[in-house]
Amino acid sequence: MTGNGAEAAANELICGVDEAGRGPLAGPVFAACVVLNADHPITGLADSKKLSENKRDTLAIMIKQHAAAWAVASATVEEIDQLNILQASLLAMQRAVRSLPFVPDIALVDGNQSPRLPCPVRTIIRGDSLIPAISAASILAKTARDAEMKRLHQLYPCYGFDKHKGYGTKAHLAALQEYGACKIHRQSFAPVNALNLR
Repeated sequence: MTGNGAEAAANELICGVDEAGRGPLAGPVFAACVVLNADHPITGLADSKKLSENKRDTLAIMIKQHAAAWAVASATVEEIDQLNILQASLLAMQRAVRSLPFVPDIALVDGNQSPRLPCPVRTIIRGDSLIPAISAASILAKTARDAEMKRLHQLYPCYGFDKHKGYGTKAHLAALQEYGACKIHRQSFAPVNALNLR
């Protein structure tokens, strides 16, 4: 590779993209994108699901302080029910990337589904474990969604959103049976939809 080619690669704006919250029965789906800064490496980046809550929160602060750019966006429960969860996840990713102050040279997206973005896209299965920028995005998406579910817990305390974050745990399913669905439950998801058929 020539010097110019190496320089261009080094200066390439690589954006990692990931989502959080595809599986839960309630709450919005979040996505984040991160362009890391080579001059400020962040140690400890990993798939957010493999990190403790405290570690995620600490890394989220570091990412926001040291990344070249980052953005977080979401798609609402209504959009999830209208579009389906996959399309809503891709919409949240699109919103996050479009919120950046510049257009990246390439977006590396976790998984095998590509959102429509204003730059080239490369999907990477298990990217949140393999690519630091995607790991960083997964951490921002997860911490933002968890914070939102804790906020929503204050509005709907009987479901325990602060503990399970909307996932279909035994406690959540039991609360659904007892109290029925609330405004932030995803009506298109089978356990919630089944309540409407009773």
